[in-house]
Amino acid sequence: MSDITLFSGNNVPDHIRNRQIDDVTASLAGGGGSKRISIRGKVFRLMDGGQQIAVNEDRAMNVVVVNAAPHVSRTFYEGTYEEGKNVPPDCWSADGISPASNAQNPQAASCADCPQNIKGSGQGDSRACRFSQRLAIVLENDISGDVYQLTLPSQSIFGKPEGDRMPMQAYAKYLKAQRTSITAVVTEAKFDINSSTPRLTFKAIRWLNEEELDNAIKQSKSPASLQAITMTVAQMDKVEEAAPAPKAEVKTAKASAATSEPTKRGSKKPAGEAKQELSDVLAPWADDLST
Repeated sequence: MSDITLFSGNNVPDHIRNRQIDDVTASLAGGGGSKRISIRGKVFRLMDGGQQIAVNEDRAMNVVVVNAAPHVSRTFYEGTYEEGKNVPPDCWSADGISPASNAQNPQAASCADCPQNIKGSGQGDSRACRFSQRLAIVLENDISGDVYQLTLPSQSIFGKPEGDRMPMQAYAKYLKAQRTSITAVVTEAKFDINSSTPRLTFKAIRWLNEEELDNAIKQSKSPASLQAITMTVAQMDKVEEAAPAPKAEVKTAKASAATSEPTKRGSKKPAGEAKQELSDVLAPWADDLST
C-alpha cells in the first residue's frame, strides 16, 4: 500500500494555502460556531460552549455585522435567573408571533395574546417576556476568521439616536438612507454608561476595503453565520433542553382585537432583572481580547 504523501513536508501550494477554507470543508469538519459574546454586567465576555474564555473591559469593540435574524425574538424565564446557571428559557419565539415548537413551557398559543406580553407582567411596568435580536458578527481585525453570535436586548434594538450613537434599528435605517449595507462598514459597538442595564449603541467607523468586503460577504453566507442567528443561548452553550410541555398545559389568554393591547393583570408573576441579563447574554469572542 502506498504512503499518503500529498501533505508531507508542509508542501501545500501557495495558491491553495492562501485561500480561505470553503463552507463545505468547514461544515464537514464540524466544531466552531458556538462562540458568542455576553454583555452581562456591561462587559464584553468571550464565551465558548457556555464557558467564559476571556473578558474585555473596554467600553467599545469594533466588529462587522455579517448577518442578522430576520425577526425580533422573544424570551421568557419563569422565576429569577441565578448568576452562572445556564438554563434554557421556559418559552421563546424566533419570530415574535408564536412560541417555538421546542419551547419547553409555552405560555400561550400566540405572542400577541400571551399574559407574559402584558405591560406590568415583569418588574415595574415592563413585560416578563423580553425582546431580543441575534446578530452574526466578525472582528474588525479578523474578518475572514470566526463568526460569533451577539444577541441584542430590546434597549439596544429600539429607541432614538443620540447624536452619532444609535440603537441598532435606527442605525440600520440610517445606513439604508445612505445607500450603504451594514456589512460594508466597520461598526463600533459601545456600552451606554448612563444605562442601568447592558445597552449597546452603534456607530459606523470606516468603510471596508474591497478584500475585506469580499470576505464579509462570504461570511454572511457561511453555515456559522446562519447558526449564529438561529440558535438560542442554551443551544449555543450546549445546555440540554427539557422536553416540551404537553399541549394540554399550554396557557392561553382570551383573544383580543389586533389593534388593542391586553390590559394589565391584577396579579403578576415576579420577574427579576436577572432574567433579562440571561436573555441578553448572547455574543461571540475575539482573538485580541486578553484573558
